[in-house]
Amino acid sequence: MNENETTAVPENALPTTNNQAEGVNLADTQNAADLPSIPPVDSAFPAETNPLADVVGTATADVASSADLMQSELFADRLAAFMNVGGPVVWVLMIFSVIALTIVLIKLYQFFVERPETSDHVDLALQHLQSGRADEALAKLNNKRPVDQVLITAIKGQQRGINITVLKEELSRVASVRLDSLSAFLRPLEVIATISPLLGLLGTVLGMIEAFQQMQAAGSQVDPSVLSGGIWKALLTTAVGLTVAIPVMLVFNWMERKVERVANLINDTATRAFTGAVINKD
Repeated sequence: MNENETTAVPENALPTTNNQAEGVNLADTQNAADLPSIPPVDSAFPAETNPLADVVGTATADVASSADLMQSELFADRLAAFMNVGGPVVWVLMIFSVIALTIVLIKLYQFFVERPETSDHVDLALQHLQSGRADEALAKLNNKRPVDQVLITAIKGQQRGINITVLKEELSRVASVRLDSLSAFLRPLEVIATISPLLGLLGTVLGMIEAFQQMQAAGSQVDPSVLSGGIWKALLTTAVGLTVAIPVMLVFNWMERKVERVANLINDTATRAFTGAVINKD
């Protein structure tokens, strides 16, 4: 074969053109687009059965509970340190505060249940009584309330024809029993409110004595920090005593005044029951 002759090359042996390469790439892209999309990890599971969400939620709850536990332990440590600094006087005052809080809650519940100062239905019952409708008056009253019980006793006594002197004595007895029930445990509140500042003052005096004893033991080499530390620790008991006494005294005065208003309401109701009966009789 002559060297100058050119050898024919098959068409399919020609190198791939750019357009062909682009066609292959486009085909690959289309094929890739036809493939199903892979969901993200969070959406691969339903919200109810997502294991990652359960793990993260559990870890978050554990961290929150650990933080709450650490805060409660820190508060307990601070409270213990505070009680130790104050000494036995602070312990006694804290016991007084717990007793006072218990009494206040009991009395608030009693006042809420009995509602002793509610008088609208009592006025309506007295109107029925003065109109000669004693049965309708009794239907308006509740025997659990102190004023109602006194009025019920007065109405039933008049219906039975009991002597007015004997009936008044019975009304006095019923009113005294119900007022004693309303004023129960108020005296301990008064005692706590009176004694707490005195206990705080006693703790302050004892703390000052201890501080000056430490100064005397130090002699000429007195450290001012020793005196200042003893003084603030001593004043701490007075502050605690006043903190306990002030709210207890306020609550005691409010409850005592409430009982006085109920007593006046009982007296007024009983008087109106008798005067109404006398007016109707005349």
